[in-house]
Amino acid sequence: MKLPRRQFLHLAAGAAAIPVLPRIAWSLDYPTRPVHLIVGFPAGAGQDIFARLMGQWLSDRLGQPVIIENRPGAGSNIATEMVVRALPDGYTLLQVSASNTINATLYDKLNFDFVHDIAPVASVARVAFVMVVHPSVPAKTLPEFIAYAKANPGKINMASPGIGTVPHLFGELFKAMAGVDMVHVPYRSNPRPDLLGGQVQIMFDGVNTSLEFIRTGKLRALAVTTSTRLAVLPDIPAVGEFVPGYEASGWQGIIAPKNTPAEIIDKLNKEINAGLVDPMVKSRLADLGSMVLLLSPTDFGKLIADDTEKWAKVIRAANIKPD
Repeated sequence: MKLPRRQFLHLAAGAAAIPVLPRIAWSLDYPTRPVHLIVGFPAGAGQDIFARLMGQWLSDRLGQPVIIENRPGAGSNIATEMVVRALPDGYTLLQVSASNTINATLYDKLNFDFVHDIAPVASVARVAFVMVVHPSVPAKTLPEFIAYAKANPGKINMASPGIGTVPHLFGELFKAMAGVDMVHVPYRSNPRPDLLGGQVQIMFDGVNTSLEFIRTGKLRALAVTTSTRLAVLPDIPAVGEFVPGYEASGWQGIIAPKNTPAEIIDKLNKEINAGLVDPMVKSRLADLGSMVLLLSPTDFGKLIADDTEKWAKVIRAANIKPD
């Protein structure tokens, strides 16, 4: 029997939709079992702290445990590959940060494409950094420091927790834009003791970890790296006030494997964003020296892509190679 064309198309469309219906229903039931939030750094690291904060919030909102799994190694690349290869069902998520966008260029033989192999879920926080120097440095202000560095090329040691880390890249961007020559001194452990002892003179450090040293006079804050001043350090200028266009800030967020159903992504984004406006969560983020960063999945994806391109230019210009 030959069907009229209109009836045939109607039946064909209905048949094509059949496999989609269980998938939509399954997505709407999400989650029905524990969700695993993977962290590419050890327990106690910055990413781990943010993951546990949001994991507890999501556990309460979703009605299922959110289990934090630490899979450290290779600057979070091991954890990232694990997640991008996981089933795109919403049960395996990854805590990500600006480090992931740096790694996308720093390592040239990754088994994944960070920008294209993920589904952005939600941003969590903008993480502020501050440019701190040992009190022995004669410069009291950022303009004075730039003048001092230009008068003493190659004589100022800039510490970081390692090649290709966020503090290293923030410093390299400053060197390029301010036109100064500082010697990068990478550490495999915490460089702060040597900074406090004066063995190295400068570091781009997280506000939360340096604030007490600034308040007690053990370190001098010259500028914050965010585009505007911070409420916690209102008298400290932004680098961009003297180096036009400079902006460098960390961030934290959560992603899922590519092709995770949009219904699941939207549900997670909605619940995480609800947490970001909750007074308790906002207060905890402030305690960590961070500011709420509330974005849609699309806007978070744009942030990731833009940051990847930004740090790729710095890495190539400075010819930075991983250890």
